[in-house]
Amino acid sequence: MANIIGAVTTSHIPAIANAMANGLEQTPYWKPFFDAYPPVRDWLNEKKPDVIILFYNDHGLEFFIDKKPTFAIGVADEYHNADEGWGIPTIPPVTGESDLSWHIANSIVDEGFDMTVCQEMKVDHGLTVPLNLMWPGHQYGHVKVIPVCINCEQYPMAQPWRTYALGQAIGRAVQSYEKDINVVVFGTGGMSHQLDGERAGFINRAFDIDCLDKLVNDPEALTKYTNIDLVEQGGAQAVELNMHIAMRGTLLGKVTELHRNYHAPISNTGSGLMLLEHEMPES
Repeated sequence: MANIIGAVTTSHIPAIANAMANGLEQTPYWKPFFDAYPPVRDWLNEKKPDVIILFYNDHGLEFFIDKKPTFAIGVADEYHNADEGWGIPTIPPVTGESDLSWHIANSIVDEGFDMTVCQEMKVDHGLTVPLNLMWPGHQYGHVKVIPVCINCEQYPMAQPWRTYALGQAIGRAVQSYEKDINVVVFGTGGMSHQLDGERAGFINRAFDIDCLDKLVNDPEALTKYTNIDLVEQGGAQAVELNMHIAMRGTLLGKVTELHRNYHAPISNTGSGLMLLEHEMPES
């Protein structure tokens, strides 16, 4: 049986990639952010997961306003990055895990999730920044990645209860996979932040910390929020919390918090890093 051994929440803002490319990690502005990551890197290097299921949102590289699936999953053997216009260096190809990807796709469609199944897709900073944060210097080649993309840019968007249910369905799909592999799930994206409009720069620290607490101890409370609630309390781009909520839905068993850091502002966002260890329930 495949086993989800843990999960990570992390920011994926493009400024992180620029900071790493330019060696700015220990400058005063960036140091409190980057200093939080070694414990998570150490845990990943110790556990050596076979697969990362990575929830992220595409910012216009693969899916733009002309086509915007609510949920999409990659089933390819390899994924490529491309220039997004942020000045971020493109990264080497990311290795996929097509067997498990297809198993998940079939399983969750059977449960009623009408996924867009992508046999080819470019992956943007939503996916590449977390991989570089966890394995600096593009040292992620040993791990396979399954990208799961959630629309957080253009209405209509799935509500938190639905993204949580998607995570639960993926968790059940992993649990039913017969190969003996270890999986870690990443929930990426900003916490509270607003990049434009009258509230540009808005960050709600208390709301962010409460969300981190609930991700550990009461995830279903987060499903009571609507996307409008997330916008009102966390800013226009706080809908990206849906990736954290989906990640938490995959954890069907006992969850233990091993590490946490919250830092704001970093590139006009609230950034929550969390490492959760997970014990899968018996099937």
